[in-house]
Amino acid sequence: MAGKRRRRGRRSRKKGNWFSRLSLGKKIGVCTAGILCASLAGVVVVIAAKLGKIDTQEIAAEDIIINEEVAENKGDLGEGFTNVALFGVDSREGDLEQGTRTDCIIVASLNNETKEIKMVSVYRDTLLDLSEGTLQKCNAAYSFGGPTQAINMLNMNLDLDIQKYVTVDFSVVAEVVDLLGGVEIDLKPEEVQYLNEFIDETGAVAGKEAHHVSESGVQLMDGVQATTYARIRSTVGGDFTRTERQRLVIEKMVEKVKQSDLGTINSIIDKVFPTISTNFTTTEIITYASFFADYVLGENTGFPIDKATDTISGLGSIVIPADLADNVKQLHEFLFGDPNYSPSGKVQSISSAIISRVGQRQAESDEVLNSQTYEEDPQDAPGYNYNQNNWDNNGNQSGGGNNQNPINPVEPVNPVDPTPVDPVKPVEPVEPNQPGDGDSGSGENTGDGGNPENSP
Repeated sequence: MAGKRRRRGRRSRKKGNWFSRLSLGKKIGVCTAGILCASLAGVVVVIAAKLGKIDTQEIAAEDIIINEEVAENKGDLGEGFTNVALFGVDSREGDLEQGTRTDCIIVASLNNETKEIKMVSVYRDTLLDLSEGTLQKCNAAYSFGGPTQAINMLNMNLDLDIQKYVTVDFSVVAEVVDLLGGVEIDLKPEEVQYLNEFIDETGAVAGKEAHHVSESGVQLMDGVQATTYARIRSTVGGDFTRTERQRLVIEKMVEKVKQSDLGTINSIIDKVFPTISTNFTTTEIITYASFFADYVLGENTGFPIDKATDTISGLGSIVIPADLADNVKQLHEFLFGDPNYSPSGKVQSISSAIISRVGQRQAESDEVLNSQTYEEDPQDAPGYNYNQNNWDNNGNQSGGGNNQNPINPVEPVNPVDPTPVDPVKPVEPVEPNQPGDGDSGSGENTGDGGNPENSP
C-alpha cells in the first residue's frame, strides 16, 4: 500500500518588520551600534566644521625647493621622519601671509615610529641665504615671500625636506594658556623687571587684565604673563635666551593639553583654529591629531649651534653661523642621529658666501653669549620699513618708493683673511626701552616701527 504523501503547507509569514523579529539581545546590539554610528557621524561633522576655521593654503610641490643632493638621497634625512616648519608672527591685523616678519621660527621633527618630537629654534637674526644668493636675516624670508619662501629658505640653508608649515599668531597664546588653567614657570630674578615692564601692553593687546609679578621663583603664570615671558629679550642672552623661553612655554602648554578634558580641548580648538595658517590637509590634520596622546617632546636646541654675533653695515645686528656647513652637520646629527652627514654642495656654497660677506668667525661659547647684554641696533636693518608693493618675493626692487634695496645681493666669493675676526665684545647693560621706543634686547630691529608688543 502506497504511503500517503504529505502536503507541504506554506509557512505563514511572521508579522512585523525585520527589527521586530529580532531577539531582545540583537535589538539592543543594533540600537547600540546605531547610537555609536550617529555619534561618530556627529563628531566628524563637528571636526569638519572646526577645521573649516583654519586658513588652509595649498603650496604646489613644484614650488618647494629641496637641494639636489637631498632630493636624491632622502634616506640621509632619516627614514620615517616628518619635518614641519612652525612660524610665530605678531600680526594685529590677523595677516598670516607675506608682509609679516616671523618672531619665532622652529623646525619640529617628528619620528613617526617613536612619536618623539624634537624642536630646533632658528634664531631670527641668523644670516642666511633667503633666495638664491640674497644674504639677510632669516626672518625676512616670510615677509618677502610668505610661508613658501620661508620653507624654501630653511630647506636650502639646512639641507632639509620640509613640505608642511603651520603659522600661528602670538595673540592666541594668552587665551590658550588661560583655558589650560595657566602654566608653571620658574621665573628668574632678572626676568621679573622686564615681565612687569611690558605686561600691561601685552594685556591691552590680548584684551585681558594684566597681573604683575612680585617675585621670582616657580609660579603659575596666566596667559598674559606667559606670553610676555616668552617674548622677553631684554635680559642677558638676548634672542638666545628668548628662544629658550619660547620652547619652554610650548612644552608646558603641550603638557597641560595632554592632561585636559575634551571640553577644554574643544574650547582651545575654537580659539586656536581661526589664528592658524597651514598647508596640512583636513585628512592629515585628523590623522596626526589621532596620535596626539602618543607624542612625546624630546630634546630641543637653537640654530646655529656654533655661532658669533656682530653688527654689520647693510645687515644690522646679526647671528653668524661659524660656519654654516659644520652647523648643518651638527643639526642632522641632532635631528636624525647621523654623525656622518655630509652637507650638500649648496650648503657649502652658502657657507662660503657668508664667510666672504662677514669674514671667518670663531664660535663663541653659549656661556659667553648668554651672559652678554646686546646694544640696540645702531641702524635700521635694511628692508624693515618698506612698501611691500615695491619689492618682489626675492627682495628685489620692482617699483618706486624706497631707494634702498632691502636685501644685498651676495658678492662673489673671494679669498678672505684667515685671521679670526675678534668676537663681538660684551657691552654695559643699557636702560630698557619703554614700550613704543622700538628695538631692544638682542639688538634686533623689530621692523614694526616701534611695536611695543615686540619690545620685551
